[in-house]
Amino acid sequence: MRILLVEDAPNIARVVQRALTAQGHAVIHAATHAAALEAVSGTPFDLLILDITLPDAPDGGFEIAQHAIDAGHEGGMLYLTARDGLDDRLRGLDGGGDDYLIKPFDLPELLARVRALLRRGGGSPGSRSALGSLEVDFTTRSVRWAGQAVILTPREFSLLERFVRQPGRVYSVTDLRDAIWADAPTELSVVRQTVRRLRTRLAPEAIETVPGGYRLGMGGTS
Repeated sequence: MRILLVEDAPNIARVVQRALTAQGHAVIHAATHAAALEAVSGTPFDLLILDITLPDAPDGGFEIAQHAIDAGHEGGMLYLTARDGLDDRLRGLDGGGDDYLIKPFDLPELLARVRALLRRGGGSPGSRSALGSLEVDFTTRSVRWAGQAVILTPREFSLLERFVRQPGRVYSVTDLRDAIWADAPTELSVVRQTVRRLRTRLAPEAIETVPGGYRLGMGGTS
């Protein structure tokens, strides 16, 4: 699943991002209010994990939540913050939040709450996609091609998800790198190699090379 982590403390962000990535999620980290607003204005997330107080906005988490809702966010929303006052908790939950966890926290509890929120959203209309030979379940992160299960790495799945969510769109190599490898500096050659591996695991026609980049193969999914 695709998760946005808004957290300005590097040590907390690093631990949470590593743990969620290990569970197969694609985690985008934003350390500032401005970066988070930009992130929620783009491709939808399945879950937002929001700190409230950010360096460039004292109530940034609340504002990001409202911006995301206005932009059409339909996934889960979990506040992860040191602000433990009742007013803050009510504001967060009444403003669209699904859960509110106070720092310091136990990592296993956070991960359990994340799983619960993602399960709750598992029946949403966008949780599955079937396009010709390709079947994708975004909740379980499972893929089938021509009826056969296909095992993908987290990066490969995130790449495929990007294509499937917008099947007619052409993505440049730079677009893909900035979206899928936002958490780590990556050479463009790595993106191309991942596309090649994805074609090998599915079928050569699954991902088309077109002027400007790549798109989901219309021939294999029609």
